[in-house]
Amino acid sequence: MPLSSDEKKLLLEIARDSIILALRNESFAKPENISENLKNKQGAFVSLHTKDDWLRGCIGTFTSDNPLYKTISEIAEAAAFKDPRFPPVQLKELDNIKIEISVISPLKKISSIDEIKVGRDGLYIIKGFNRGVLLPQVATSEGWNKIEFLEHTCLKAGLPINAYKTGADIYTFTAEIFGEE
Repeated sequence: MPLSSDEKKLLLEIARDSIILALRNESFAKPENISENLKNKQGAFVSLHTKDDWLRGCIGTFTSDNPLYKTISEIAEAAAFKDPRFPPVQLKELDNIKIEISVISPLKKISSIDEIKVGRDGLYIIKGFNRGVLLPQVATSEGWNKIEFLEHTCLKAGLPINAYKTGADIYTFTAEIFGEE
């Protein structure tokens, strides 16, 4: 079920508060009056961007045993402090960081790249021990076509650019994407 504007606002507050609490070495406390929607167990990604649109951290999970609000708290903290591509976020940076949340659908294994729709689908490619994921909004923001999207997902997985053509498992997913202004 789609999230209401109030639910989206609350999840964004939870994400930001979780980062601030972690910086203060304080624990996250469950907010009161959590809707049934936010108690659903589903995957999500939290992306942190600077105000000039540079990626500052992104962590997510395809599935979760936790309710969505708790998953958002945990992955927001991980995006801020555990994304190995970036140094941990500092308190002085927080005013310059925008939070984006992607609540994702279950993965769907595809048998043909014809099933991929750029702008709707995110991609997850697995080949051997290599794995790579790109959210749906990445292809759109980069202006990629379907083949470029597949190639960049392969590169993200540490695979050759055309690895999607032979022996790779390709999954798609959709996302409900929202963020801070």
